[in-house]
Amino acid sequence: MTGSDVSVMVVDDHPIWRDGVARDLTERGFRIGATTGDAVSALRIARTVRPDVVLMDLNLGDTSGVEATRQITQEISGTRVLVLSASGEHGDVLEAVKAGASGYLVKSASVEELVDAIRRTAVGDAVFTAGLAGLVLGEYRRMAVNPDDSEQQPPRLTDRETDVLRQVAKGLTARQIANKLVISHRTVENHVQSTLRKLQLHNRVELARYAIEHGLDRDGTPEE
Repeated sequence: MTGSDVSVMVVDDHPIWRDGVARDLTERGFRIGATTGDAVSALRIARTVRPDVVLMDLNLGDTSGVEATRQITQEISGTRVLVLSASGEHGDVLEAVKAGASGYLVKSASVEELVDAIRRTAVGDAVFTAGLAGLVLGEYRRMAVNPDDSEQQPPRLTDRETDVLRQVAKGLTARQIANKLVISHRTVENHVQSTLRKLQLHNRVELARYAIEHGLDRDGTPEE
């Protein structure tokens, strides 16, 4: 997917930073659907524009970026949120991911890193600043030790969906999964989207959490 195939909405309450990011992305071929500085207008505009990726700051004036992320990911199908924040605090990262963010970058990232992250987010990859992916997966592994009690039977996945899910749990990207399983990138994406629908999840981070909770990040037979 090229930049011109991806529409981006930039949400940041600092006008100079927001305009600069939008300009950098436009120069690299992305379509800027909208820019805004507050969470209320972000949700309203996103409902109309339906961008592929919302680039979300966490510190917004009216409502937190975490709450805006939660609302957008729950209400707008097909739109993914990539957080771009000055904070690299573990608590902020985990709250954003729990709210539905597909990835998290700190603002010290280079333009090249941001461009790559947006492209990967648009195709469904979970993208994090170096070191943060391990934090998120580690937290999900900790949570998996005491999963919520539930008598509900999980939806049944196909063998191939389970194969793909197992690789997602190990942190592989879609292209890495395609190479490992000797299938096309598009086939991987189809299996991921099908699994998300069956499990009623929003993004790959939630998918990784589900897989870890069911033992799919380890070799051997998955837990029932």
